[in-house]
Amino acid sequence: MREHSDIIIVGGGPVGATLALALADSPWQVQVLEARADLSRAAYRRTLALSYGSRLILERLGIWSGLQDVTPIKDIHVSQRGTLGVSRIRANEEGLPALGYVVDYAELDSVLHEALRATAVEVSAGSRVTAIAHNTGYARIELEQAGVKRQLTTRLAVVADGGGNGAERVTREYGQHALLASVTTELPNQGCAYERFTADGPVALLPQGDGFALVWTATPERVAELLAMPDDEFLQALYAHFGDRVGRFLTVAGRSSFPLILRYAKKLVTAHQVMIGNAAQTLHPVAGQGFNLGLRDAWELAEMVRDCGRETLGSLDMLKRYQASRRVDTSASIFFTDLLVRLFSNAHPVLQHGRSLGLMALQLLPPAKHMVARRMIFGARG
Repeated sequence: MREHSDIIIVGGGPVGATLALALADSPWQVQVLEARADLSRAAYRRTLALSYGSRLILERLGIWSGLQDVTPIKDIHVSQRGTLGVSRIRANEEGLPALGYVVDYAELDSVLHEALRATAVEVSAGSRVTAIAHNTGYARIELEQAGVKRQLTTRLAVVADGGGNGAERVTREYGQHALLASVTTELPNQGCAYERFTADGPVALLPQGDGFALVWTATPERVAELLAMPDDEFLQALYAHFGDRVGRFLTVAGRSSFPLILRYAKKLVTAHQVMIGNAAQTLHPVAGQGFNLGLRDAWELAEMVRDCGRETLGSLDMLKRYQASRRVDTSASIFFTDLLVRLFSNAHPVLQHGRSLGLMALQLLPPAKHMVARRMIFGARG
């Protein structure tokens, strides 16, 4: 482990690893500190919905072709329970081969780290960062590795691990949990993703292989009930809640859950330190924006770092320019996601009718639908 590196990335998950790989052929010495002792074991067993824009980033890094478990999303079907309003976004109408892709988190993590092993980037596993302090000209990182305390220095500390290292943050609890599972259905998925809004929260079905990845949002109490149900009872409850667009639900596997919050840092940067990905913002999974936003953070920071000189690397001026460059995309993603949750979780009849009309209008106004699609695929500046 080097005592000093030009850039130290705290967190070796997919966002941190993407940044490291994007900087691998730069003139900077790059080190990644990852808390996991065993990098072959992913931190999460989840599916990810990658936008087509995120695919382009991974293609530029040369790792897209290494992913095997990839299911394209050709269409997105948006509806509201109890109303007639429906909108459908199609890849062919956007001139794209797919709107996005469903991938396995563990496989993406593995492919990124396999690519990093072929570079000069040093990845230090089992490194738990305990503090980051600032001195004139550099940041000092305190960590524990195998029970031994160490200190490292760097011109630029990038926090990508979701912890935020004590930064002041805005937090909003939605009073919802997300239930995750894999389900198979009577009808084939045909590459269609479904987002169905209900008073309890959205239910998403993402095409994955021959079935779907399910994200069912509900109150913590309801999710606890759903987790405890026998499979057949759960499948009946899902059918009653979602409807018959994919026919009957046949099997379910791998049920788990986690609480849903909105959390973002009030300030992304200080001298010689910047936060990206989940360290910078954690979003509700509705519309699948959070991870894609994190990849755009990593890519844009990498471009800025590659273009800066040694005297400006990690300077407050440089990092404020990065923060300003990300402001529109980040703020719009937070606002868009939070608005969807608040708007579609309100059961007031007037709002329910208005939402139905809004979905109908979106379907009947191709320019508006195109704008929404571009926003979801490429971000606020897409």
